[in-house]
Amino acid sequence: MSRIQRTRADAAATATLDKAADENFPVAPFFLPRAWRDDLMAVYGFARLVDDIGDGDLAPGGADARHLGLDPGQAEDRLAALDALEADLYRVFAATGDGPRHPLMRALRPTVRRCALTPEPFLGLVEANRQDQKVRRYGTYGDLLAYCELSANPVGRLVLQITGTASPERIRRSDAVCTALQIAEHLQDVAEDLGRDRIYLPAEDMARFHVGETDLAAPSAGAAVRALIAFEAERARDLLAEGVPLVGSVHGRLKLLLAGFVGGGRAALGAVSAAGFDVLPGPPRLTAPRLLREVGDVLRRAHREG
Repeated sequence: MSRIQRTRADAAATATLDKAADENFPVAPFFLPRAWRDDLMAVYGFARLVDDIGDGDLAPGGADARHLGLDPGQAEDRLAALDALEADLYRVFAATGDGPRHPLMRALRPTVRRCALTPEPFLGLVEANRQDQKVRRYGTYGDLLAYCELSANPVGRLVLQITGTASPERIRRSDAVCTALQIAEHLQDVAEDLGRDRIYLPAEDMARFHVGETDLAAPSAGAAVRALIAFEAERARDLLAEGVPLVGSVHGRLKLLLAGFVGGGRAALGAVSAAGFDVLPGPPRLTAPRLLREVGDVLRRAHREG
C-alpha cells in the first residue's frame, strides 16, 4: 500500500473514531484509567465501523472498503463489506499471518491480547448488521430481544471484560441494561429508522395498539402511536432497573461509568416521556442536567441497596 493510500485509510479511521463525540453516552470518559480508555476506544472503533458499514455511512472516498480488500465495484455492497470485515476480525485473533488490514482492526489487536477478549462479542455485532440488511421488521418482542442479543449486549460484555469485572450475574444484568439502551435508541429513532425501511417496534405490539406503518410516517404521533411508544418505554425502564444492582456491585471509577450508562438510558427515556411520547418529528434528545440528575439518582439507589 502506498503512503497516500495509507494516509487516506488512517484519515478514514480517525473520522470513524471522531464520531464518539456524537454518541448519546461518553464512550471513554476522562475519569477512567488511560489503559481502559484506550481499550474502550479500540472496541468503539470496531463497533462504529461495523455499524457504519451496515448503515451505508462509511467515509467518502472508499478508503475503508479498499483497506478491507474489496474491489471498487463492491464498495457499496454492505454484505460483502461485512464479510470482509469479519475476515479481518479473524486476522485480529490469528496467532500467525500478516495481521489485520484495516487500521481500526490493527488498533484492536493489542486490546484483544491484553484483555484476553474472545471473538464472540465482535462476531455478534457483525451478525446484527447482516441481519439489518435482511430483516426489516420484527414480529414479536422476543424477536427484538434476540436481535438486541447480537446488536447491544456484546458491548456491555466487552466493557466488563476490559475492566476485569465479568461474572455470570453481572453479565446477566449488563445484558438487560444494554437491551434497554438499544430499545431506547430505537424509540428515539423511529422516524429515521423508517426512512431506512426498518421498524424495530414489534408487529404484535403495533397490532395491539392499532398502529400501522402509515401512522409512523406521519409528521407527528397520534394517540395510538404515543400509547405504543409509552408501552415500549416502560418495558425498557423495567430492564434498566436491573442496572442499579449492577452499579452497586462494582467500585471506584467503574461504578461511575456504569451509572452513566444506566442513568443515560433513564434520561433518554425521560426525554421521550417529556416529548409526550411523540418521537416522529425527530429524536427527543436528553439534556445534560437531566443526565446528571439520573446518574446521581442511580448512584444513590445503588448505595442504598448495596
